[in-house]
Formats: sequence, C-alpha cells, structure tokens
Amino acid sequence: MVKIVRFHQFGDADVLQLDELPLAEPGKGEVRLKVEAIGLNRAEVMFRQGAYLEQPDSFPSTLGYEAAGVIDAVGEGVTEFKIGDRVSTIPGFSMKNYGVYGESAIAPVTMVAKYPEKLSPQEGTAIWMQYITAYGALVEYGQIKSGDFVLISAAISSVGSAAIQITKAAGATAIATTRGASKKQMLLDKGADYVVVTDEEDLPNKVMEITQGQGANLIFDPVAGSFIETLANAAAKGATIIEYGALSSEATPFPLFAALQKGLKIQGYTLFEIAGDPVKLEKAKQYMYDGLDSGKLVPIIDRSFPLEQIVDAHRYMESNQQNGKIIVTVP
Repeated sequence: MVKIVRFHQFGDADVLQLDELPLAEPGKGEVRLKVEAIGLNRAEVMFRQGAYLEQPDSFPSTLGYEAAGVIDAVGEGVTEFKIGDRVSTIPGFSMKNYGVYGESAIAPVTMVAKYPEKLSPQEGTAIWMQYITAYGALVEYGQIKSGDFVLISAAISSVGSAAIQITKAAGATAIATTRGASKKQMLLDKGADYVVVTDEEDLPNKVMEITQGQGANLIFDPVAGSFIETLANAAAKGATIIEYGALSSEATPFPLFAALQKGLKIQGYTLFEIAGDPVKLEKAKQYMYDGLDSGKLVPIIDRSFPLEQIVDAHRYMESNQQNGKIIVTVP
C-alpha cells in the first residue's frame, strides 16, 4: 500500500487527504516513480477548487504535475528509460488522467525526463513548469533578444523568477513588478534590473522612465483583468503582451486604443503549447539543460513541507508569501 493525496470534493486545502491505496502498475507507454519530491503549482490549487482549465471526471481525484523520483517499474513498450533512472515529470499531461502527489506516481513516458545529476530531487522537481512556461513565452514566441526591455508582472512567483533568469541570459533588461514594497529587494536579489511596486508607483510612467520613453518590448503577465490596460499603456510600439494566467477575478477587456495606436500583439499562452509539441519540447529541454549546466538557470526553492503536511503546503501557496518554488518531500 502507498499513500496518495486525493480530494473527494472541491474546496479549500482541507479537502486534501492522504489515502492508502494499492501500488498501481504502469500501463503501455507509462512509467512508475518512487517519488522523492513534489513541486507545487498554482494550477493544482485551482484544480482542487474546481476553477482550473479542466475538472476531474469524478471523485475522488488525484492531482499534481511535478514530481522527481526513481523509476521502479516500466510499462509495455517503454525503451527510453529503465528501472533505477532518476527522473522528473514534465507537466504536459491532464490531471484528469494522472496525478503525482503521493509516495508513488504513474506518468506517460513522453512527459518524463532525466534531470541533471548535480541537482537534488527537490531541485529536479522545481524546473519544468517554471522554465518551460517562461521559455515558451519569452524565447519560442516572444523571440527575446539582447537589448529588449522585458516587463515581468507578479514576478515573485517561481515562473517569474525563471523569466528573470531567462531575460538576463538573453542580454535583455528585466523590469519586474510586485504589489508590495516588501518584495522589492527579493526581486533585485533574483536579478531584476528594476522593480516597480505597483501599489505605490504608476507602472506606465515608471516603465517609460526606465526605457527613456520607449516602453517594454515584451510583457509577460499572469494577472490579466483590468491590469492588461495598464500593461498596454506601458508597452512599446509593436510590443507583444503574453498572457499566461488569469489571477485577476475581473473580466479582461481588450485594450483597443492602445493596441491600435501601438500595433500591439496580445497572445494567450500556456506551457502545454510547448509540452504538447515534441519538437518544441525537445528544444525547450535542451535550452534548460544548457542553462542549468552553465549556471544561468538556477531553480529557487522557497520552502519544503513533508508529505503529511500537504494541506499546510497548499495553504502556504495560497498565502502568496513564497519567494520561489514550494516543495513537498516524500520519505
């Protein structure tokens, strides 16, 4: 028997429970991991609440995108990996079909990858979601280049941290935003060139001051809502605004006049566009391996919780106090 995190109804963090279940066997094209560490993501909070892009087909439901561990069983047709390989899961599958919160996890072989030997399991489970998300937006679609001004909103998150690192690696200028002044120094320490505290400063005016009237060439935002109008006013002519989330509960208006005046491109995006395309995913993986090897990409871990404290880990994520990835360790 193994402990698996499941929820039997939508709700707050208290609906998560550790259920004792028989050890599952991998099917065709699947592998099984003895899990050592789990990386938490905002998507899992929303999935638990019934507010995500998809919902469980039935209850009880598992959840979880990212885990690192050791393969202890392989299904029919799997030749890419063997028992004993250290791997982590890539969040390119549906949580309706797979969930990695627990002592053991099944994953499709196409969404499993080895992680660098120099990384711990905790670091190995803190790379894929954040770096693929930021890579796809900034490199694959945003075509980031040296000299660009990149505006990264809600930058204190693990994805925001990855975006800062990728921006700096490209030779571009990272302008990070945070709502409160308490996180300004944290973002500067992470490598942001400038930090705008949006509760205290006028974002468009500040960006224009930083860029000497040009505006941001590339904007990476998970908030949306009415904030998109503020971002459009901070954008340069011909800029691209990439929306990768909907943290705001407000409707998101189209900033028509700014878009017309500046020729803006506004693009919705999720990492599944990269993870679901084998060619793009392979490029993303190689970019990450190179960056991790060179030290330009460094996963930042904020805090770890034991599996028995999964409820507390989710509560901590919802508190928005974190400064990096939240990890759950599995004995």
